[in-house]
Amino acid sequence: MKKLRPFIIIVLIAAVIAATWFFGFRKKPPVIVLEQEKPTRGYISQSVTATGTIQPVDTVAVGTQVSGTIKSIYVDFNSVVKKGQLLAELDKTLFDAALNQAKGSLAQAQSQEAYQQGNFDRQSQLYKVGAISKADYDNAVSTYQSIKGSVASLQAQVATQQKNLSLASIYSPIDGTVLSRNISEGQTVAASFSTPTLFSIAKDLTQMQVRASVDEADIGNVTKGERTSFTVDAFANDVFKGTVQEIRLSPTISSNVVTYTTIINTSNEDKKLKPGMTANITIYTKEVDSALLIPARALKFSPDSSMTSQYKLISDTSKHVHHGYAHIWVKEGDTLTEKKIQIGINDNTHVEVQGGLGEDEIVITGSEELTSKAAAANAPAASPFMPARRQTRRK
Repeated sequence: MKKLRPFIIIVLIAAVIAATWFFGFRKKPPVIVLEQEKPTRGYISQSVTATGTIQPVDTVAVGTQVSGTIKSIYVDFNSVVKKGQLLAELDKTLFDAALNQAKGSLAQAQSQEAYQQGNFDRQSQLYKVGAISKADYDNAVSTYQSIKGSVASLQAQVATQQKNLSLASIYSPIDGTVLSRNISEGQTVAASFSTPTLFSIAKDLTQMQVRASVDEADIGNVTKGERTSFTVDAFANDVFKGTVQEIRLSPTISSNVVTYTTIINTSNEDKKLKPGMTANITIYTKEVDSALLIPARALKFSPDSSMTSQYKLISDTSKHVHHGYAHIWVKEGDTLTEKKIQIGINDNTHVEVQGGLGEDEIVITGSEELTSKAAAANAPAASPFMPARRQTRRK
């Protein structure tokens, strides 16, 4: 026995060293922790973003067809006006004088017409009885017709001067609000070559429109009637709603960037929106309520060989995927199965599933490798040798 004692001691020491290495120093395989979620029902949309400018639906530029000096102005910026309301007047002195001159010339011509008509009647009677020659009769006819033409011409001049006089008073053509006033009293306006704009009047500020500039890459998805929302810097916390009314076919090219003007109608009952504001617009090109949704990162997950120690992997044999389809992995027990699903809208956060997946299936969205020590730290600590601590309820 004494001879065997050193041998037994050596064996015991070797066993202790082996146990220490096995339980303390041996590198243990990592633990694979899967990130998993079940599909949910919810809202998802596909949208296009753009910027634009707030403008009134209908704006009328009020000008003048006659030249002259502004004598009086009766409205100012932001004035609410009615159709037919007097806005401004030109100095009418010259227009009155021209009208009176035309009337005087007309009265003189009408007097001559009455005289020549009497003369023509007499010459006609004499010609019928042969008392005058044909030449004298023709001369009387010519003189009478000439004065009749002069009277008609002067009547037109009187009508023109009356119209010019009426145009010296500027009236509002619509009900609305004055957005701009481009004249001042005493200013001379000339309407010789083009009509000068005196006032700009918005028809109805409770109905506005947004002129959005949509990029050519996105315009193909935008159609009339689609829902929109937008914000303005003045009211950063308010979201305004609108509807696509029109897509204008004339493109705008700036720095080789092609955009299309898209008209969006919106209500402005509280009159928060003002002409000229910049709008940041979202146009919802597709929307689905109560869609079956999974996280978008599930489309990128693919298991590697390190998972085979913990899970059984079943791959989809048909790897060819058509447009509108994708592959994901689902978990059932310790088995991971690859499935092909039909997808719809993808907003880069969630993906709409249109087929190939059940609501109760568990979808793998990612994985994480944890060491045995980290896994143990994450697991709830409990000792089988310690009695459960009784909790007393506080009174």
